[in-house]
Amino acid sequence: MIRVMGIDCGTEFTGFGVVEQNGKSLRHVASGAISAGESGALADRLTHIHLVLCQVIQEHTPSHVAIEEVFYSVNAKSALKLGHVRGVALLATSQNKLPVAEYSPLSVKSAVCGYGRADKNQVQQMVMRLLKLEEAPESEDAADALAIAICHLHTSATLQRQKSGGTIKK
Repeated sequence: MIRVMGIDCGTEFTGFGVVEQNGKSLRHVASGAISAGESGALADRLTHIHLVLCQVIQEHTPSHVAIEEVFYSVNAKSALKLGHVRGVALLATSQNKLPVAEYSPLSVKSAVCGYGRADKNQVQQMVMRLLKLEEAPESEDAADALAIAICHLHTSATLQRQKSGGTIKK
């Protein structure tokens, strides 16, 4: 069994999702979105995100964390704010001594939907289907975080199969 926490960093909302895999079966453990708020000092908003991420890690004890890589942004100010949130997420992960994997948005969508240009609705629908959820996660940010966790589980399984299949036993 492996338990992975996915984090979808955002300047307004940071999504988190914890998924457990036992054999080929995936199970939703927890998900949600952390509101950074629209006002207040940036340091206070980042502290809030950090504290909640640490609480989720402590409560759900993932063995790995997966985070979406930074994507190209035309707006430098937005990219910088996103970088701050990613830094806080990486800090929370590091403080809890968890290994981190990073995936591009294209990789996440390909792993979950089979198509790297899938839209938010397609990702949400596939997350529901893969985790056998009766209703959609509470937000797109939570659905994206669950998709990132699923991507890590699928990618890890593929790499493990390649590794074990590549050796010759005598």
